[in-house]
Order: sequence, then C-alpha cells, then structure tokens
Amino acid sequence: MIRVLIAEDQAMVRGALASLLMLEGDIEVVAEVSRGDEVVAAARDAAPDVALLDIEMPGGDGLSAAGDLAEALPDVRAVILTTFGRPGYLRRAMESGAFGFVLKDAPATELATAIRRVMDGERVLDPALAAAALAAGESPLTPREAEVLAAARGAAPVSELADALRLSQGTVRNYLSSAMQKLGAHSRAEAVRVAEDKGWL
Repeated sequence: MIRVLIAEDQAMVRGALASLLMLEGDIEVVAEVSRGDEVVAAARDAAPDVALLDIEMPGGDGLSAAGDLAEALPDVRAVILTTFGRPGYLRRAMESGAFGFVLKDAPATELATAIRRVMDGERVLDPALAAAALAAGESPLTPREAEVLAAARGAAPVSELADALRLSQGTVRNYLSSAMQKLGAHSRAEAVRVAEDKGWL
C-alpha cells in the first residue's frame, strides 16, 4: 500500500481527495492536515510515502512545506497539488525538492497514476506547465526585491512598508522602482500582478 498524507486547507476538497484516493486498491490516506506548519509533524506521526501539498494554506505554503519535508524526512516524496498553474511555482516546487506538480483540475485517475509514478522514483510534471516554466525563465527579482514587492500587495504607503520591513523609506522606494523596471510595470500594483502571474511571489 502507498501511504499518503494530504495537506489542503479546504475541508471539502481535502475530504473529496481522500475519498477518491481511497477507492484505489493500492493507496491509503493515513493523514490529513489543513495547515502548512502541520505537515512535518503529521508526517513524523503517520509515516506517509507521499505527501500531497496544496500551495496556498495558512501557516506556510505548500512550497515551503515541501522544503521542510525534504529536510526533515527525505524519504517522504512531496507532490504539489494546486489550482495555480504558474510557471514560477513549478520551478520553485522543483527547487524545494518536490517530486511532482499536478493541477487540481486533472482527473482523479491521473492523480493516482502520478502518486504511483512518484513512488517509482519518477518526477511527474504537467507537460504544458513545464514548457511554460522553461519559457518564462527564472525570476529577475532579487530575494529582497521580491520581499518588498510581496509586502506591497496591500497598497500600504511606503512609510508603513518601511516600518514593517525595517528599511528606510528611500530603500523601499528603490527596491520597488527596481522591481517595476525589471518587470516592465508602470505601477507597483502592476508589478505585483505580473510577478504573481509568473509565480515569482
């Protein structure tokens, strides 16, 4: 039996995934969590072979959870399961040590097949998304530019961003300006949108 942990914050989706996977004769769902920061502890307790991780969860996203899992329990193979088919997310998932990246709108049989392939040591990627990730390339943003741009999502004034990031207002303006220039954006809202669409934030 392939033992599976599911990390998904929406209870209905999590329950549906568990029910569908339990219909497979060789797959057993051994743990379910709703937060990213619960993944490693649940995996220690349940000893899954594969962890299905949603990207957007409270308590840390699935990409971070995949990295934490690879470090703490390298024998558990992470598969990112998401509605967000963004090239940057795929690249970050692979960098975090995930073995697969599957979109939620894929048929349930495809998910079960992906789990089996991952158990056989394969990496499982959505082909169209893999091609888009190669075409999009790596993020042009430095880690600090990405951090400042992510903090700017809520349209807070520069003074608030500076306080929150413990930077001077001039430094914040410089990072935002640099990020906008690299992304070809005319405003910080546009820069945030472009970076999010690429999966770089």
